Amino acid sequence: MEVLFNPVVISVVVMTVLCLLKLNVILSLIIAALVGGTVAGMSLGETMDALVGGMGGNAQTALSYVLLGALAAAIHKTRAAEALTLMIAKWIKGKKLVLLIILAVVAALSGTVIPVHIAFIPILIPPLLPLMNKLKLDRRAAAAALAFGLKAPYITLPVGYGIIYHGIIKDQMAASGMEVTMEMIWKSNWVAGLAMLTGFVFAMFFYRKQRVYKDVAGIDDVNFDIAEKEHKVTAVHYITLLAGASALVVQLTLGSLPLGAIVGLAIMVVTRAIKWSDVSDMIDGGIRMMGFIAFVMLVASGYAAVMRATGGVESLITASAAMMGGSKLVAATVMILLGLLITMGIGTSFGTVPILAVIYVPLAMALGFSPKATILLIATAAALGDAGSPASDTTLGPTAGLNADGQHDHIWDTCVPTFVAYNVPLVIFGIVGALML
Repeated sequence: MEVLFNPVVISVVVMTVLCLLKLNVILSLIIAALVGGTVAGMSLGETMDALVGGMGGNAQTALSYVLLGALAAAIHKTRAAEALTLMIAKWIKGKKLVLLIILAVVAALSGTVIPVHIAFIPILIPPLLPLMNKLKLDRRAAAAALAFGLKAPYITLPVGYGIIYHGIIKDQMAASGMEVTMEMIWKSNWVAGLAMLTGFVFAMFFYRKQRVYKDVAGIDDVNFDIAEKEHKVTAVHYITLLAGASALVVQLTLGSLPLGAIVGLAIMVVTRAIKWSDVSDMIDGGIRMMGFIAFVMLVASGYAAVMRATGGVESLITASAAMMGGSKLVAATVMILLGLLITMGIGTSFGTVPILAVIYVPLAMALGFSPKATILLIATAAALGDAGSPASDTTLGPTAGLNADGQHDHIWDTCVPTFVAYNVPLVIFGIVGALML
């Protein structure tokens, strides 16, 4: 009963219900934070102070998204993305599955070889919407494909964002008394990768039927009838490519996404690929494209701060530990589901690892779990809610592109499909894998 009245549990349930009822995600997060704080005995003033004070945790991420959105708007204005769109149209030859696999591959590259994360989505996806409409592609399948590409690589591979994720797991486990190597992490997390692949196959099959969308004038009117013809490449396209590459180089060398985006924009302005008078429009376009995501990330960071301030996370983990009764099966199940609950609220698997590791490591050692099993439990539990949380960039990113014409609902067309497709197999594979490793 103590678990049911935990402020974190009540808050996450409130947030989930409000989102499912189609209340704005930002309002849902704020209301859920106020409820959680009140249940924990905090005053409304204290809760709001914690919420606002914690918003700075994602400030750089929010700024990055807005500036990358501006760069995406600038690239879109040069119609450079049209060349890639026509190329993709030529490759797929009318086959929906091929398009979905391409989306998953591009998303995977965005977190590994070319670590721009979700910044590619507002550039690539809106021009593809007319093609998706022509194919009568269910955009829920596209959301699942993008989520797979964004999520599976960093869980499984020590490349790009995966190095960061695996590094956090290694460091936090060491801090809690269990030394592991980076090699051990990817050799354990292949189980979670297999779960993601299973979910991807399920989503492609389940959402294979046709779904009709309206063609909205002015979104991205690409003439796909000329897809087989040669697309003329101009100097502006080369400049756009240079701007995008420069943004990537700056990001990788200096570790600053906002600075990379500014450099990319500067190159386009200096070379007159974008007129000086259009800069304001680019920033406005960036805000329209990515501003909502940026603000959700800010509020989500504040929400996480409130959850930590309530003390509910620690008491939730302690109460859950008491329910395990020394059983590995029960323990693995509780650990996995606990991670799902916490990540659904916080919206970031990277930020959930430190919360879980401090309790999971000593608990796993006491119950006799191997280091590899402990790695899998932490990695899977932390990553679970990322695919399905309304406040996760894994869901916000696909919605930003697929809803460019206002025909894709964030909760019912992105969050619910990705939650079912990926979290269910992750729970099953995570529990079984932890018992076998």
